[in-house]
Amino acid sequence: MKMYNGIYLLSGLLLQIDQILVHQKIELLEAIIGFETNNQYEIKNSMGQKIFHAKENTDCCTRNICGPLRSFELQIKDNFDQEVIHLIRPYRCTSCCFPCCLQEMEVQAPPGNTIGYIKQDWHIFKPKFSIYDMSKTKVLSIEGPLCAISCCGDVDFDITSKDGHSVGRISKQWTGFIKETLTDTDNFGINFPMDLDVRMKAVLLGACFLIVRYDTKTLIHPPVLLFPVTFFIWPFIYFILLFLCVVLQDFMFFEQTGDSGQRCSVFG
Repeated sequence: MKMYNGIYLLSGLLLQIDQILVHQKIELLEAIIGFETNNQYEIKNSMGQKIFHAKENTDCCTRNICGPLRSFELQIKDNFDQEVIHLIRPYRCTSCCFPCCLQEMEVQAPPGNTIGYIKQDWHIFKPKFSIYDMSKTKVLSIEGPLCAISCCGDVDFDITSKDGHSVGRISKQWTGFIKETLTDTDNFGINFPMDLDVRMKAVLLGACFLIVRYDTKTLIHPPVLLFPVTFFIWPFIYFILLFLCVVLQDFMFFEQTGDSGQRCSVFG
């Protein structure tokens, strides 16, 4: 009975939706010193209405030692704080040298009832993933670009059916130079057919979280000893930015208070 209630609840939320927007919340501590915290997300429809909120459940050591390759569980809840989707991702490699230990994720809806899987397909250059239903039958494929990092532009991952026809897209949206550089927060958009099975819509949502933690992060942040490196680098960057702000503030003060005849140099 719990399984049918969960699918019914999922249908009510995803049945009439063909686009999902995923916005990661900015964590102040993580942005300042690089200390990795549990990621939190807001999930909205195409009208900008919040339909879900998600939060990672991982211990401190795993987050800061394993980095973006870490294993995690993600709870996705509705606006009544009821968990409707549960994501489970084990620790896996990303290198093309280890084709037997690539990324994968299990999607449950409701928690305890598996509705699908996402598994990475080995490719020497491109990120590729396969979407499976509860019986482990391949239903969809996801293929990303040769380079998953783009400056001043979106990064698209195409969703195709078993016969190779395009049925949707997962896009990492460009959020601006400062936000992309100083934080690891991301915005994602997912497009799929309106008549797609709601369980596959939920699995594609899970695929988005697998992509956001794998392709767009591991190429920027090395997974090994991530915390010791960022612990020393980020405070240095932070104090440089703080110093520049103070200098600019003083400069603007003298610009506003000085008269037109005031000398700006000892040689003037």
